[in-house]
Amino acid sequence: MAESDRSDRLAGKYFDAAIDLLQQVRDEEGDRITAAGALIADTVAAGGRVFSFGAGHSSLPAQDTVYRAGGLAIMNLLSVPGVVGVDVRPATLGSALERVDGLAAAVLDTSPLEPGDVLVIISLSGRNALPVEMALHARALGIKVIGVTSVAYADATTSRHASGGFLRDHCDLVLDSRIPVGDAELTLPGIDAPFAPASTVVTSAIMQAVVATAAGTLAERGIDPPLLRSGNVDGGHDWNARVMGAYADRIFYRQ
Repeated sequence: MAESDRSDRLAGKYFDAAIDLLQQVRDEEGDRITAAGALIADTVAAGGRVFSFGAGHSSLPAQDTVYRAGGLAIMNLLSVPGVVGVDVRPATLGSALERVDGLAAAVLDTSPLEPGDVLVIISLSGRNALPVEMALHARALGIKVIGVTSVAYADATTSRHASGGFLRDHCDLVLDSRIPVGDAELTLPGIDAPFAPASTVVTSAIMQAVVATAAGTLAERGIDPPLLRSGNVDGGHDWNARVMGAYADRIFYRQ
């Protein structure tokens, strides 16, 4: 097979794998996604705030909901220095910080989160100290926790938290991304390691589905959802200024 033909075949296989995972989530997690959207709608209607957190690449789906055209203006990122994204140097430091006991509690205790708020915690494996401790401490503070994780990891790996538990064990609601252990969808003779991760594609879709459900639920209750428009369409900036002004006390990425 020619090199270009093999590359085209691999591209198609990756899309097929990602689509299959998305279909699994749609069919098997639909009720829980609806429940997550309703929980966020309840919080918005009650005057509460919503935050999302993820470490490393798990931060990407969290960031994707913040200050986003077509998204809810009140979605905030809970930032932990050194673990949000891969901008820290060396990049391996971020992975090390995920295993540090006490970091999550320190972050939450100095954050704007209050009892009754919602925190979405995204962690593919759900096994490291940071997401587990964050879920435990958040719930102890009266914060509702939605976990987005791959439950398969809890069945195939050991926890790195002192409790022995995983993220899935300490949430009010768990959304299973269905990502297989190792987060790599393809293999090929001649390549020793599996490759082509799909967790960002699937988890971002889960997050957007939750936000969409929340917006729809608010509308069904007669509440105008605080949605942002694209700044690249006429009138977008004026629209966003009005929304952000109306919800200024619940938006923290402008401060």
